[in-house]
Amino acid sequence: MTEKTAITPATHTVPPAKFSHGVRKGNILQVAGQVGFLPHVDGRPPTPAGPTLREQTLQTLENVRSVLEAGGAGWDDVMMIRVYLTDTAHFAEMNGIYNAYFEEQGLKEAPAARTTVYVGLPDGLLVEIDALAVLG
Repeated sequence: MTEKTAITPATHTVPPAKFSHGVRKGNILQVAGQVGFLPHVDGRPPTPAGPTLREQTLQTLENVRSVLEAGGAGWDDVMMIRVYLTDTAHFAEMNGIYNAYFEEQGLKEAPAARTTVYVGLPDGLLVEIDALAVLG
């Protein structure tokens, strides 16, 4: 049986509860919901990339990418992305940011994706993204 391995990149804080930023088992890597916090600096609390949807979305995508890479994957291995927004008015802007980001990444085939709105993020955070990758 394949062992399950927790993934926490050096750029991320240690989770405040018993969960991992990502988990790999065999050729499957699940990236937990990431938000737009800047890379971790010892002695500082998590800090959002900025107040705008653009700043937070780009940082969130980079945080997802960091977990993917730490788990041995890349964007072309991603099968599913789930985006959670806190405001329905952000759909169009987020889609534009998302499309431009993946165009810059040179993504060969777009993964399946789902976007939903919910209000469960800490104050000031506007977007959360998770991803499921299959390697090999």
